[in-house]
Amino acid sequence: MNKPLAISETVLSVDHVSRQFARGGASAIQVLDDVNLTLRKGEIVGILGRSGSGKSTLLRIIAGLLRASGGDVVYQGKKITGPLEGAAMVFQTFALFPWLTVLENVEAGLEAMSVPAKECRTRALKAIDLIGLDGFESAYPREISGGMRQRVGFARALVVEPAILLMDEPFSALDVLTAETLRTDLLDLWTEHKLPIQSILLVTHNIEEAVFMCDRILVFSSNPGRIAAEIQIPFPHPRNRLDPVFRQMVDDIYARMTARPPTGGTKGKGYQLGSALPDVSTNEIAGLIETVALAPFNGKADLPVISQELQMGDEELFPILEVVQHLGFAELAAGDILLTPVARAFAESDMEARKKIFAQQLLACVPLAGHIKRVLDERPGHRAPRIRFEGELEDYLSDSYAQETLDRAINWGRYAELFAYDDETETFSLENPTG
Repeated sequence: MNKPLAISETVLSVDHVSRQFARGGASAIQVLDDVNLTLRKGEIVGILGRSGSGKSTLLRIIAGLLRASGGDVVYQGKKITGPLEGAAMVFQTFALFPWLTVLENVEAGLEAMSVPAKECRTRALKAIDLIGLDGFESAYPREISGGMRQRVGFARALVVEPAILLMDEPFSALDVLTAETLRTDLLDLWTEHKLPIQSILLVTHNIEEAVFMCDRILVFSSNPGRIAAEIQIPFPHPRNRLDPVFRQMVDDIYARMTARPPTGGTKGKGYQLGSALPDVSTNEIAGLIETVALAPFNGKADLPVISQELQMGDEELFPILEVVQHLGFAELAAGDILLTPVARAFAESDMEARKKIFAQQLLACVPLAGHIKRVLDERPGHRAPRIRFEGELEDYLSDSYAQETLDRAINWGRYAELFAYDDETETFSLENPTG
């Protein structure tokens, strides 16, 4: 068993950082609020949260690529006022120069630092060898696989010998097997003290990946992004994913991340008129319900198991879970999904009956859908322009989120046959008006 690195002094701290984005004439959108964290020498810290929770925004603020609206980032006792020279970043996309070879791509960062050519070549070759790309120095990005292109990204980050390695979902664009190989190789280099870095900060949406790699996990809540929990991972490397204690920790984090926020004693807060609706199709909703309803789950399933069954990452699964929960089709508790009676009825029904059940839940649980239906019912011609509802949503959401949310409501409402929508004229109407 590899001996873990000794965790010692603070390398970087984030103190009361907030970030807002302007929204035209409306009030600014609060993306991050009062975020505090420390990164110490010898540890891997994971930032885990749902899409839109501000994880990547925070990473860019730490890297000095984006200014905080409030608070400070302090590196080795000094406030960061520009790009952080002691850090290197690995992105989800490979971002390689297609006209440069592997060696030239790795050298590019050193050349920007005006490192002498001879030293530049020596350090680049060493980084390429370290990350397992020896023999591919003269290859172009188009000639190598996605996993190898991401290795080039790691080599390019490591060659500048940063104190901190910032990683923004670096494995999410890779297939499962390639991601696992690269993840394990990186951990081996880390635990064997072969990486020229002091600390790693990993942004991820993958719960199992975070438990597998990190010493600590910071769980972010959304709207705005805040640190909702800090979880210590007690397992030494290498870690066994099949260990019951490991599986239990994964389950516990699933439970924490899928729990509804408390709302003054009520069971949970549902969608409001101005809530942003996730990008989830009715096919995905029906598919999840059908999967959980059938054997071997029979209405109740462990979320990590469902993730594997559907071959979905957490980033894909969480929005669907949110929607089925808010629509009253499921309850999420203790890392499990439990179908409600209405979901069981949905799973057992034919297409027409499913549409009626979905319409019932949509009107009861999604105020925007009910609002559109009421406006159409009340208008003499039972028609209304898209801009009428989009303008209302822009009181709550950014222009782009308002447009996307209305698109979701249109797709769900069409499936439920609550209303019709003409894309060319951008007009809502009732096919079977009730008044």
